[in-house]
This record gives sequence, C-alpha cells and structure tokens, in this order.
Amino acid sequence: MEATFFPKRITASNSVVFALARAKMAMQTSSYKLWSLKSCSSLRETTSVSLLNLRSSSSARVFSLMNMTHYSTYSNDDSCPSGKRRSRGPVMAAKKRSEGAKQDDGKYKDTVDLPKTAFGLRANSTVREPELQKIWDDNQVFKRVVERNNGGTFVLHDGPPYANGDLHMGHALNKILKDIINRYKLLQNFRVQYVPGWDCHGLPIELKVLQSLDDDARKELTPLKLRNKAAKFAKSTVQSQMASFKRYGVWADWDQHYLTLHPEYEAAQIEVFGQMAIQGFIYRGRKPVHWSPSSRTALAEAELEYNEEHVSKSIYAIFRLVGVPASSDSLKEFLPNLCLAIWTTTPWTIPANAAVAVNNKLQYAIVEVSSASVDGSTSSGDGKKRFGNFMKGDKSLHLIVALDLVSTLESKWGLKLTLKKTVLGSDLENCRYTHPIDSRECPIVVGGDYITTESGTGLVHTAPGHGQEDYVTGLKYGLPLVSPVDDDGVFTEEAGQFRGLDVLGNGNVAVIDYLDEHLSMVMVEPYKHKYPYDWRTKKPTIFRATEQWFASVEGFRDTAMDAINQVTWIPSQAVNRISAMTSGRSDWCISRQRTWGVPIPVFYHVESKEPLMNEETIDHIKSIISQKGSDAWWYMAVEELLPEKYRDKASNYEKGTDTMDVWFDSGSSWAAVLDKRESLNYPADLYLEGTDQHRGWFQSSLLTSIATKGQAPYHGVITHGFVLDERGLKMSKSLGNVVDPRMVIEGGKNQKENPPYSADVLRLWVSSVDYTGDMLIGPQVLRQMSDIYRKLRGTLRFLLANLHDWKADYTVPYSDLPMIDQHALYQLANVVNNIRESYDSYQFFKIFQVIQRFVIVDLSNFYLDVAKDRLYVGGSASFTRRSCQTVLEAHLLSIGRIIAPILPHLAEDMWQHLPFQYMAEDGHVAKFVFESRWPELDAEYLSFPGEEVDFWGKILELRTEVNKALEVARSGKLIGSSLEAKLYLHCSNESLAERLNKMCEPTNEADALHRIFITSQVEILNSLQDERIKDVQYTGEYLMEEGDKIWIGVSRANGSKCDRCWNYSPQVGSFTEHPLLCGRCHTVVISLQARDLDDLSKVTHSEAKEAIAQ
Repeated sequence: MEATFFPKRITASNSVVFALARAKMAMQTSSYKLWSLKSCSSLRETTSVSLLNLRSSSSARVFSLMNMTHYSTYSNDDSCPSGKRRSRGPVMAAKKRSEGAKQDDGKYKDTVDLPKTAFGLRANSTVREPELQKIWDDNQVFKRVVERNNGGTFVLHDGPPYANGDLHMGHALNKILKDIINRYKLLQNFRVQYVPGWDCHGLPIELKVLQSLDDDARKELTPLKLRNKAAKFAKSTVQSQMASFKRYGVWADWDQHYLTLHPEYEAAQIEVFGQMAIQGFIYRGRKPVHWSPSSRTALAEAELEYNEEHVSKSIYAIFRLVGVPASSDSLKEFLPNLCLAIWTTTPWTIPANAAVAVNNKLQYAIVEVSSASVDGSTSSGDGKKRFGNFMKGDKSLHLIVALDLVSTLESKWGLKLTLKKTVLGSDLENCRYTHPIDSRECPIVVGGDYITTESGTGLVHTAPGHGQEDYVTGLKYGLPLVSPVDDDGVFTEEAGQFRGLDVLGNGNVAVIDYLDEHLSMVMVEPYKHKYPYDWRTKKPTIFRATEQWFASVEGFRDTAMDAINQVTWIPSQAVNRISAMTSGRSDWCISRQRTWGVPIPVFYHVESKEPLMNEETIDHIKSIISQKGSDAWWYMAVEELLPEKYRDKASNYEKGTDTMDVWFDSGSSWAAVLDKRESLNYPADLYLEGTDQHRGWFQSSLLTSIATKGQAPYHGVITHGFVLDERGLKMSKSLGNVVDPRMVIEGGKNQKENPPYSADVLRLWVSSVDYTGDMLIGPQVLRQMSDIYRKLRGTLRFLLANLHDWKADYTVPYSDLPMIDQHALYQLANVVNNIRESYDSYQFFKIFQVIQRFVIVDLSNFYLDVAKDRLYVGGSASFTRRSCQTVLEAHLLSIGRIIAPILPHLAEDMWQHLPFQYMAEDGHVAKFVFESRWPELDAEYLSFPGEEVDFWGKILELRTEVNKALEVARSGKLIGSSLEAKLYLHCSNESLAERLNKMCEPTNEADALHRIFITSQVEILNSLQDERIKDVQYTGEYLMEEGDKIWIGVSRANGSKCDRCWNYSPQVGSFTEHPLLCGRCHTVVISLQARDLDDLSKVTHSEAKEAIAQ
C-alpha cells in the first residue's frame, strides 16, 4: 500500500521517509476505523492502537503532518440522499473499509476527499436545543444583536395572554409567529424591541383561587386575602408560561416583561380612564348589559362565546288590544276580540314587557282564527311542541300578524287564518293593549329595522330592561326600564308570583304555564339557535339592566372608523370585520362586580349615591396606585384616598366596589408599555393576535387610544385563525384530541407513541400553515414536518462536511465559475429574494414551500448530487472542487440565515459547526447566526443570461428523462449503477444539439454532460441512422415544450471501471504505475504523491527518528 503512494525513485534506503509514510497511512486508515468503532467497548485493531500511539507524540510537526482532525467522517451518504440509480463509488468504498474490509481493497480510498463534520444528522433536540438556548442566554445574544443593529427600531407589541393555566397550541402558534417576525427583523438590521406581557386580573384567576379553597376557607376570605392569593397565582403562572415560551425558542426582553398587576401599569390604566372621564366619554347609567348569573357580573362582548347548539323554549303569545287612537278607527270593529301575536325565545322577559314594536313600513294583516286542528298538551316540560289554550272562551278571535307571515303561521299553528283587513305598521302606533300578567296598559311603538318577516310574527315583544334594541326603542318612547332579576338570575319581588324562580330554568317554565292558564299562549316549541355563553363558566348569559359604568363609543366612533382605514390589516379582509364591529358597537360596559381587578376610582355620597370623580381625585388615586399598587384601594381609608381638599368631607363618601373590565386593562397596554418606555414606539409597528381579538384586544386598544390620543395604537395588525386537530375538529380533553406543544417538543411518557419532535419541528409547522385561516395539527402532520426537518438538516450537514477544508482565499471569482455553478448561484439569489419578499409580506407558508422545494428537492437532487464526483474525487485543490466549494459556501451561509427566523436552533447549530469564521462586510466576526444579518448576495448572481436560464431549464428537464431511461435499463439488468451506462442523444433542434455536443468536451469537468447525468460517457448523434444505434439496447424519446424531440439511448459504458472514482473509461489500464485508474484519477493521485513527498522533505532528522521509534 505504501509503495502505491510514492514515485519509484524512492528507495528502501529512504527509511525515514517510508517510516513516516507508514505512520501517515496507519493514521489515515485508523481514523476511519475509529469513527466506525466509536461506540464499541474495546478497540482491538492494531491500527486503532497505532492512532492512539501517534496521538501521544511529542512532535508537533509530525502531529501536524499527520493531518489529525476532530471532524467526524461520513460512513455513508445519508446527508444527501438520492435515487438508487446513482453511483456511490468512493463513498461506498470508504464505507466498506470503515466496516472492517481487507486493507488490500480500495487502496485509493485515502485519496478521496470524504465529507467531515461533527454536525450530526440527528438533532438530539431534547439536549441540543436547551444547550443552544443556554449559549444565547449566557452570551446575551438577543441584546448584543439589538445593540449592534442600526437600521431603525421595530416594535411588535405583545398582546398579553391570560395568566391562568398551561399553554395550549394556540399560544405556541401566536408566540412563534411573533418570534419569526422579530428574528427576521433582527437579520434585517432592525433594533427589535419585544416586551412580553401577561393579563393578570379578572374572573378566571379569581375562580382558580376560589376553586382551590374549601368552604371554610372561602367564608374567611376577605377581598384583600383574595387579591393576594390571586396575585400569587398569576405570578406563578407567568413564570411557568415564560419558561414554556423560552423553550419554544422565543426571544424577548424577558427581564423587563409587563404584567397588568404591576403598579406602574395600573397607574397608567387609571390615567387612561381619567382622560376619558374628563372628556366626557365615561358615564354611569342603568341599561341592559350581558350578565352572567354563573359569574355574577356584567360581561363585555369579547367575554362571550356563542353556543350554536343552544335550545330555547320559544313561544307564540297573544296580548289583547284594548284601545286604538282616532287615526286607527278602522280597527275598532274588531274590538274587544282583537289581539297582537308576538313571538319570543325568552318567555321569562314577559313580566318586564313594556311595549310591542312594529315596523312602520311593513304590511300587517288582521286575520280571523278558526278550525283548530290540534288539542293542547298538558305538559310544558317535555321539550316538544305544545299548543296552548288561547282559543277557549272566545267564539270569535282576531289576531294582528305580518301579512307576509300569514301562510307560514297558518301552517305552523295548524289553524285557519282568514284575512279580514290589512294595515301599515305606522297605523298601529299608539294602540294600547293589556299586559298579559299584571293587566297594565302598554303601547304599540315603532321599532327599527330589526323587525323583519324572517321569523316570528312581525310584532316584537319589547322589554327595555332586557335587550339592547328594546332599550333604544324604550328611550325613544320613554318606556319604563323594568328588570325584575337579581345578580344570580333569579326573579325579584318586583316579578310578583314568579319571585325566587330561576329565569333560565323553572322561572321560564312558570311564565309559560301562566300565559297558557290565562289563555294567552298559542304555542311553545324548542328552538335551536346561537346563544351567548359566559366564556369562563361555559353557561348561558342573560340581558339585564343594571347600574354600570360605560364608555360612550358614540363620542369618538367616527374618528375610530377613520383610523381603522389608516391601518394595514393582514389578511386584508380583516378590515371589514373590525369595521363592522366598531361601527355597530353600543356603549362599552367597563365595570365589573368582582374583587380581583383595577378599581374604578370613584366615590359615592353616602346618602345621595352621587358619584365623586374628577381630575383631582383621579390623579391622586393614580399617584397612590403607582407607588402602592391597586391593593391600596382596599386597605386605605377613604380619607387617605381623597385629595387634601376633600378630606374634611371624607365621612360623607364611600369607595366604589366595581373593578374595570379586563379588556380595559389589556386595552391600556399601549399607554402602560409603549408610551412609557423610552426604547419603545407609540404607535407600535405591529399587533399580532387571533382573529377573535377583533372584538377583544384590537378593539379595546383602538378605542382607548382613539379616545385619548386620537390615533390607533398600531400601524399594522395581523390576525391568525384557530388550531384544530387533523380532522378539523376543535381540540378538547373529552375528545382526546389535544395536541400539547410541550409534548410535541419533549415527547410523552411513551416516546414511541409520542416522540420528541423538537421546538424547531413545531416552529416548522407554524411556518407551513396559512395562519389566516384555521390550521390543522396532529401526529401525521408532525411526522411529515419531522421528515422535512431531517432532510433539511441532512442538506446542511452535507454542505458543512464538504467545506471542512475551506478558506475564504479559495473563492473562485464569479466570472471564472463553470456555467453549472453560475446557474446554481442564480437560483440561490432568486430563492433568497423570493423568501425575503415572503418574510416582508408575512406569508411564511410560501417560505416553507420554497425551502422544501429548493433546499430539500432541487438542490439535493440535482446540484449536490452532481457535485459529489468533483468534491470527492476531483482532487482536494482542483479548480472544479474549489469552484463547487465556492457555491457550497454561498448556499450554506445563505440557507442558514434565511431559515434562521423559523428554525433558529438548527441555524445556530449549523453556525456553531462552521469550519471557518464568517466576517461581515464591516469586519465584524459573526459568532452567532443572528449577528450575520440577512444574506446580501452578489448582484452578478442575477445577471445570469436569460438564454442560459432557459438552457439549464432544458438540461434539468432532460436529466429527468435520462434518469427514467437509466432506470429502465437498470430494471432490465443492463446496468447496475448509472456509471455503468453510456448515453446517446439525438436532438431535432440543431442549436440545442450543438450546445449539448460542446458539453461533451467542455473546458472544465464540472460542465461535462456525463458528469451532469452521472454516467460514464455521453455522445451526441447527428442522425438516427448512425451505425452506433444498433448497439443501443434501451431507447426512448422526449418531446420538449417547444416541440423539439430528443432521442435517448442507453448502452453499457466503454472501457473498464476506475478503482478510485468508479467511472468507466477506456484509459483504465493504460498507466503502468496505476493501471486501475482513469486519466483524471491518475493525475490526481500523482499530484498527491508529489505533494506528500514535498511535505516529507521538510521533516527534520530528529522528527523522523521520533516517528520511526513510535
């Protein structure tokens, strides 16, 4: 083996040289042996022992000469897989030797430049990701990158998640989307300011505390004790959630996070409230609000969720008309047997009825009722349709209903409705009817456009104390505001015989039964419809008039609508949703009857109950809270809470007990965070939350900002949909379809069923979905993401491993690069530009698609596949290898950075394994990937001529067809690997044929057509009549898009197989010294021997003696 590596002029007397040569060969052989045996308990091979002995050498120069390396070497080609058709000669030879084959085999293996890297194919994410995160933390990478960047500030304001439990997949999606954006902006040289926050007040946390206590503990719970426990729970949850967010790889200013319970935050919130109050936007009034009996508090629209499956007891009832104005004399002929027919899904509100509303533009019919076809049922609790007793006692009964609904009602009721007269709705105004329960007279009024003929009777039972539209109509007519229901949803004394009954339960049934007994019910039936539920308790709510504090949206609605149109909404249709919700919003109920929250800073006169709240009192309370927190409101006396000028009257006042809506808390974050911290900007560049926040945080932030600053708190808003399981179902514990982000990252107890996929795989999934709609995730989706991640990691590993000996000085100028390399750089530049555009437009799923197609498919299957020949056997310092490495370096540095926002752990892991330093244009050495900034590729890369782009597109098409032909030949046993084949091509297009012919004998090996097809030879035929065709066993034809035909023939390659590169060549056997080599490999081996001899000639006598002794 030794003699093969050196010229014949070296004689046996050169013992020093031969000793060193043997030592070097032993080291080179044993290095592969050691890699393959690294997991064995015993290293018995003599070569391994030799290696260990060599490593103990005291001679630094001999150690250097032996070319010791700490890189692992590939024993196979897993890093860049391709089809079975491909030859893997040098790699497979090395693999055989590493697995213990005889040393006589593959004697040229040590002349092959195999890839070397310590970057593993397996991510080992449960260990490696935390290691990388610790490196970032220890080196304060986020902070140092921000401080070094000078391209302007970028502020993505964090919408505070609720601090009341473990994180779910929606949290992960949201935070990872934000992190992708922030990391991209870092690479774009922005000073990214991202302050994470948490929403810490409100009922959910209060309920968590109460649920943790037994009955005795609850009885002893004072407001302050409850608040202390709630604060402790919230802070503990924040720490837990923060740790999870960090594990996702999210970068943020974690040490400077904001909590809505921080005193400085609460003070800023009080300031916003005060500014709105001073401008007259805050008022106290009694009006119907969404009320949760289960939570005993008012709710904002954003605190509701609508149950599509809710079933109400709907009734058709009649109210007897008793008087008509002079303008409606034509109705008198039907009295006293004329009734109004109404329909309602809330029978329990009938006791609060104050009017019946009609649409003044609708036609109404007076119909005679007859021919009852069914008898009434006696049970009202069976949940089925039941007809009432309203026909009993009246020989002649007439009803008023909408004309368009006569036939519908006739069919539904099973009655004959005979038309007697029609009138306009406006003709019915001011008619009077008798209330069906307490016999008081009530008017018919004209309502709004909410009265239609889509359902019901066209006449609407109106209870201003129990409905927003009813309330508005009641204001117009001065109707009484009756609401005989308490905080628990139970009828009060005001409801008479119904007092003490639950309005959503037995109280509802009692009202129905009463109407039936008094001949006022036509029919009751179950009605399934969308109904508002308390989002926390998951129980139905009611509309109920109470004394509350409101923000008058009407006062600044127009300004808000104008501001909405100045904001960039993603997706663009989101503007329609926020516009509709804002334009139709009623006044905002901002008071809550709970203990855990920021107090509404108001005092009430003990006797008159008049509120005391002005600029002085609010400022004083704000200053106290800024120092002591909102707990001060509960433990300080009224005298201390009032400003100096009011203290002598303190005994006349008492503190209010209401707290602010939590949406007012979070909706003030722009004031408490953006407007108070010097490093941040107001308005923020971006808000990003779920689509449900159009009626939540987006809107509350908009309203408070518009009311006090006159502008929106954000320049742009991104909304995302909800995460569903793989079947498109909502996740729930009862269905067992919950995908826990922690389990995705760390794996479950049974890691075969629930393997650890890594934070990067989770992030890759986030980038793969179109977040503007609902997204699916589950085991199958995660397996697909994991497979894509593994292939991407393999590609990066290949790039790293083939740059193990790279130096920047080796870079080949662009103009000197082979055309295949120039084309590869052109493709890379286009990919980088396309991905940058997708990042800028926040379309991350397009980035995922481009990366998957280019890096994993196009790059690996073509360029890297073809490159292996010149990388492994072209010669270490050959032009073609250095030109290829020039391209590989550009790809490695570019791909690593363009994936870094999405896959930061993978990108950083790759960066820490770079076999060279990366220096930015300003001379800064980037120790971490995010210090390197976005790749700015040479403009020359995009100057690749258009005709060349088209030509290489044809080459790629042709290569696909050639591969098919080779596969057919392989299936027919003509060839094994593709290197055993010779291709014949005939092209009908003369110019294309001429170009292909030139590529058969190019100026460099890289552009050679047989290298591109990975065959041993390619010949271009001028005619299909060529005699050589008779030896071709497998043929085919390919029709190109332009209509040109290319004939493809496959035969066995000429010549013998080269023992080094496994290409077939007639030159094999023609070299006396190396009869098993082709011409190229002979040249490479001779040059290596000459280089080794030159190195050995520089070794001193003492160094040589030491080597011999060892």
